[in-house]
Amino acid sequence: MPGASRRSLMAMAAGALLAFAAAAGPAAAQTPPAGRLAIVATTGMIADAVRQVAGDRAEVKALMGPGVDPHTYRQTRADIVAMTKADAVMWHGLYLEAQLEAFFVDLAKHKKVIALADTLPKTELLAHEDYEGRYDPHVWMAPRMWKGVVLAARDALIALDPAGEETFRRNADAHLGEIDALAAYGERAMASVPAEARVLVTAHDAFRYFGRAYGFEVLGIQGISTESEAGLKHIEDLVGTLVGRRIGAIFVETSVPDRNVKALIEGAAARGHKVVIGGELYSDAMGRPGTYEGTYVGMIDHNLTTIARALGGDAPALGFQGKLDPVD
Repeated sequence: MPGASRRSLMAMAAGALLAFAAAAGPAAAQTPPAGRLAIVATTGMIADAVRQVAGDRAEVKALMGPGVDPHTYRQTRADIVAMTKADAVMWHGLYLEAQLEAFFVDLAKHKKVIALADTLPKTELLAHEDYEGRYDPHVWMAPRMWKGVVLAARDALIALDPAGEETFRRNADAHLGEIDALAAYGERAMASVPAEARVLVTAHDAFRYFGRAYGFEVLGIQGISTESEAGLKHIEDLVGTLVGRRIGAIFVETSVPDRNVKALIEGAAARGHKVVIGGELYSDAMGRPGTYEGTYVGMIDHNLTTIARALGGDAPALGFQGKLDPVD
């Protein structure tokens, strides 16, 4: 069944569940403490941005946890109930949550639904390689771009809770300062990688904004969306690139199976060139809740530190704040 038709059927089914959830009454979802907003966010990155700005004035629930792929995620019945009972739903947008888009269009008829990354200037976005007229959604990979999403979260929260404006502005300013420090660390760490080693090979093409920000060539085995499959010729071409340019390290991702990465390593070995896994990167999902890597700053700190150290750069083992899990 074509993707558009399948999504239409899913939207119809979700519409029926939406009506059920709306009639189910307040007891169908957990109620936040009195006086606090109830916000449902899609990805961990969006949830973290909202939490950082909202502070104690909102209870924020993330639909997608560690290792969950937002490109293919579909809402569950529990998700629908939670969203219909929330004061607002905040999602990434830019076609990241492709399977949820039709549902959000329907939900927006009844509820405040905000696509935070859709507020970014189109002139700053990279074109989507798989879908004409769409943009690469992975903007969180460039910290200075992510600041625009934090500002969008701030403005959305002010609109929902005007009495909290002073708190939201103060919290946003503090978090933006953290992101500036993270971006500066990234610039120093990536500049320390030898110029000839600034090639990042990953499981899927989630790092183009990273590449633009730090002057790296980025090669993904799969396309921007994990729904796109890596063809045999593409894998053979990448093996040729690894061997021909003597690239010695490639990276797996926490939310993407590693079978294609292993195929590259085996293909290079068959041609007499050793390639190792340089580390595991957080691409479309953050680390475990309650850990440093389970925050946006920790997620990107981990990636920057892992990439720099694997490719011959200079970065402290525990990251720029000394908070990284030494086991990761």
